[in-house]
Amino acid sequence: MKAIYYEGSKKLVSAPAAEALPGPGDVRIRVAYAGICGTDLHIYHGHMDDRVTMPQVMGHEMSGVIENVGEGVEGLQEGDKVTVMPLHSCGQCPACEAGHSHICHKLKFLGIETPGAFQTYWTVPAFTVHKLPESLDLKLAAMVEPLAVACHDVRMGSVEKGDFVLVIGGGPIGALIAMAARENGARVLVSEINPYRLELLGRLGFETVNPLDRDVLELVNGLTAGKGADVVFEVTSTQAGAELMTKAAKTRGRIVVVGIFNKPPAVDLHRFFFRELQLYGARVYETEDFASAIKLADEGRLPLGELITDVLPLEQVEDGFRKMESGGNAMKILLNCGV
Repeated sequence: MKAIYYEGSKKLVSAPAAEALPGPGDVRIRVAYAGICGTDLHIYHGHMDDRVTMPQVMGHEMSGVIENVGEGVEGLQEGDKVTVMPLHSCGQCPACEAGHSHICHKLKFLGIETPGAFQTYWTVPAFTVHKLPESLDLKLAAMVEPLAVACHDVRMGSVEKGDFVLVIGGGPIGALIAMAARENGARVLVSEINPYRLELLGRLGFETVNPLDRDVLELVNGLTAGKGADVVFEVTSTQAGAELMTKAAKTRGRIVVVGIFNKPPAVDLHRFFFRELQLYGARVYETEDFASAIKLADEGRLPLGELITDVLPLEQVEDGFRKMESGGNAMKILLNCGV
């Protein structure tokens, strides 16, 4: 059994992990695949050292098979294919009491505040575990967690058939939002500057625009007869994205902020007043979003496999991080944790 430990800014160490049977209410999972996401990259760069306890095992996008179940666990058994919804809420704060446990005031995120999935075996509370259909490939199952993010975002934006949707940012989450929005019947335009991602999204049938080459607002207005986008998703966490989202939305249009801004951006509040815009924050997901993501992944209508650009052995995790840093030919990088 091995694990990848984060020990400080850009320092990762592969080392043996202690064998441990699950305690009461816990499940021990043999991890198949784990995805590297933007949050993991932030941890790797040392930007979240106030939240992690070093040495820390990162990772929360994963798939695997149950190895052992602890005392008192019902509905799960050895051999079940599973994924994890990596949220541990307190159950007592105002958000939890209002039924919004995914944005608990004291939320612990598995893989950040607690050990994560970059290891051979991962022990987690049973209530975080979601069973997968036997028919679902474990590589695609590792995409369920980010797909659940997209399902939540699209639900928050109330995307409907016939809507014109602008997605600002065509990385993994932006691409998944585009897929989920199209599945709901929307016409989707994705704004992205990375040539590899633009080519991939175009190959998947999406309309795309590079804002370095063309005025996105002019294109949106041209495609909508001057109306603007019904729904705008801001996924870049950039000042340029914050400016475009208000300009591109139609009168009473819906804007969903998905990207995590490191500092407050300048936002045109006059535009909100003038067009009666609606702004929504969208953080992680709820149980229904995980259920939707599992169903979509299993049905096979979304080209999830096309987003997986690399599958690396667990020991090559640093190669994966370096490829993500380069901003080149990468979308979703998975780690093979011992299949």
